[in-house]
Amino acid sequence: MGTIRERDQSFAPVIEHVKNTARLVDCTGSALLIMHNGMVTVEEYWGTHSAGENAKEIGAASQFHIASVRKNYIGFAAAYAVYEGFIKSIDDLATDYYPAADLEIYKGVTIRHLLTHTHGLKKNGSEIQKEFLPGESWAYRGIGINTLTKVIENATGQTIAEILREQAFTKIDFTETGWYAEMNENLVEVIRDPDDPSWYNGTSICGDERNMYASARELAKWGELHLNGGLVDGERIVPSEIVGLATAVQSPETIDADLPQNGFLWFVKDSPAIKSEIGASVPKGSFQILGYTGVALLVVPKYNLVAVRAFNSFGSPEGYDYLEDVRTFGDTIMACIIN
Repeated sequence: MGTIRERDQSFAPVIEHVKNTARLVDCTGSALLIMHNGMVTVEEYWGTHSAGENAKEIGAASQFHIASVRKNYIGFAAAYAVYEGFIKSIDDLATDYYPAADLEIYKGVTIRHLLTHTHGLKKNGSEIQKEFLPGESWAYRGIGINTLTKVIENATGQTIAEILREQAFTKIDFTETGWYAEMNENLVEVIRDPDDPSWYNGTSICGDERNMYASARELAKWGELHLNGGLVDGERIVPSEIVGLATAVQSPETIDADLPQNGFLWFVKDSPAIKSEIGASVPKGSFQILGYTGVALLVVPKYNLVAVRAFNSFGSPEGYDYLEDVRTFGDTIMACIIN
């Protein structure tokens, strides 16, 4: 993948947008990669892997901690489980595949609810509680992801990492994407609260761990796989039905129209929604996912575009509106294409 052409400045405002975000958040390194009409239009890297003296410079092989962006990979594993018949329907009860769950607390919770953050479960310490009835509202809670992971593992007999490796990563020759329990020289450090040093550390490579890393170029290639319905360079890598399931709106019709709309954990642009993380000018049919480190992957099928931004920040510093920032990221891209 090459760098931005000197004569092609059509996405210059997006570069400035990412640079400005890097100034607003607590980070030492960032990246931007845009693929448009099958070509790499922008590939830029800034800064270093950490704040340490003689820290390694961010480059094409640098792997960023993608935080909640990992959820779309879990969604892929769920779509694979449905396509292969391990899960009969996403409207099956979660307890059909996760019998260890508390039957009363999980009453009425379906796999669809877990995939679309509409399950109504929350965790209070070690206790699982009901925040609202399944399908009545929307809330972004980790307990839903942990439960979905158990459902997929029980249904398929494989871990999320094993499914991804066998069904996608090995076929695409990915070497810069995966779950990591220990740091190595290509992993970019997360600039985080020094009182919380173990935030990303894990001991296994499972879908509910928080230690997934990917390079900007492989994250963009993953987006391109979804853009092209499972094709890579014209070759069928993944059944189109898996991608179709993952990226179509799956949210129950019972929730308020202004709540976010989800596919298999992707945020999907359908009708306008006040609480969507996707920019207002990003067209219908687009899908996106955002992580706590500021990493975002946006796919816009209407304009044959994939955009990745990456930072090594941790959360939102005071005065930084992450939702407004990621919305304007998409809107800035659209302005560059349309104008």
